Amino acid sequence: MRESKAVKIGHITIGGGAPIAVQSMLNISADDVAGNVAQARRLEESGCEIIRTAVPTLSNVNLINALKEAVNIPVVADIHFDYKIALACADAGVDKIRINPGNIGDEQRVKEVADACRKHAIPIRIGVNSGSLEKSILAKYGSPCAEALVESALYHASLLERFDFTDIVISLKSSNVHTMIAAYRLLSQKCNYPLHLGVTEAGTKQMGIVKSAIGIGSLLNDGIGDTIRVSLTADPVEEIDAAHHILKALDLKKDEPYLVSCPTCGRTKIDLISLAATVEQRLKSVHKPIKVAVMGCVVNGPGEAREADIGIAGGDGEGLIFKKGNIIKKVPEAELIDALFKEIETL
Repeated sequence: MRESKAVKIGHITIGGGAPIAVQSMLNISADDVAGNVAQARRLEESGCEIIRTAVPTLSNVNLINALKEAVNIPVVADIHFDYKIALACADAGVDKIRINPGNIGDEQRVKEVADACRKHAIPIRIGVNSGSLEKSILAKYGSPCAEALVESALYHASLLERFDFTDIVISLKSSNVHTMIAAYRLLSQKCNYPLHLGVTEAGTKQMGIVKSAIGIGSLLNDGIGDTIRVSLTADPVEEIDAAHHILKALDLKKDEPYLVSCPTCGRTKIDLISLAATVEQRLKSVHKPIKVAVMGCVVNGPGEAREADIGIAGGDGEGLIFKKGNIIKKVPEAELIDALFKEIETL
């Protein structure tokens, strides 16, 4: 497990052994304050722990105030080029600023942003991706390879360190999963700043989730990473759902239910696919650290899922409910799900 520095983002701590925090980004025009507020509330309800918004102009800084009033999770301002927007967001009470120090102008501007963030106890995320590399670094390596991404990130960090600012979070994003994994592994050996993981431009829902699960999951399994975002060309709420599933699959999220289900076979006599989907949906309102199993047959179901705290196994028009592999009752198929959730209430 990589030991990273602890950084506070509002009331959330990332790094320093804190739980992995799940992030997303609003995808509505910054001019539409009401639309952003509504989306932010949906994200918070879905389990988003840190929310980011683009602030393209000074006139959009009012969005920070609106979001801070609307949600109880930290708000991050995503800023490019104009250091004055960063200063204004700091004054507005934003919880973190995402910026590349090297693209906001000369050292005096970098110093002003560092001083403002220090004054308000606001960390800065340095966001490097394949398309943002400096021309000199790109010329040196010939392509946006892992080494180029790392050199760029450390260069930007050095600009802030020059002014004694070290409340830094770093992200290295690439749409190439191999490059993304290699870059984070390399950077993890060169600094102790918390790392924000993500595969950028991952794609639409299906492929984006697959690429993110491979990239983010591989690094988390190595003990690398402190906060994550699954980037999808989709409703941002889908990002939160996917992120939580990645954490559950790696046993890194233990405060919510974890569902296991079999793929069905010729022995299955009930509509297992719809049963599993219904159980998964209803589990979203359950907040217990339990493992729930939905199995297709009574022959192997309870045995294969004996580690589950509670589960169901299908028969012919009926099903079994079992706990830790022990059968506790038999119920008609139509009553199976309700009976399952009555048992869950007792756990």
